[in-house]
Amino acid sequence: MPILPFKNVEHLIYEHQSKGKLLAIEKEESKKVGVFLKKYKGKRVKPSDKVKAHWFVMDEEYNSLKIDFTSEIEVEIKELEIFPMK
Repeated sequence: MPILPFKNVEHLIYEHQSKGKLLAIEKEESKKVGVFLKKYKGKRVKPSDKVKAHWFVMDEEYNSLKIDFTSEIEVEIKELEIFPMK
């Protein structure tokens, strides 16, 4: 049986504005978000482009947030705002 290499995928954290929840978007997908936000910055009407993401859920065992990889969702980019990590 061949050994598959481990795929190291990084995620960026965004906040869904209308739901007030955090979600994780893969770094490659988040490039679409950056291009969209730069293109439509300051404009009132924005298209409803979507990206794939995963919600953050509460891990009761460790009392912390974790990415829920069991379900993938599509969210509209105009609903997203980057979450400050300070």
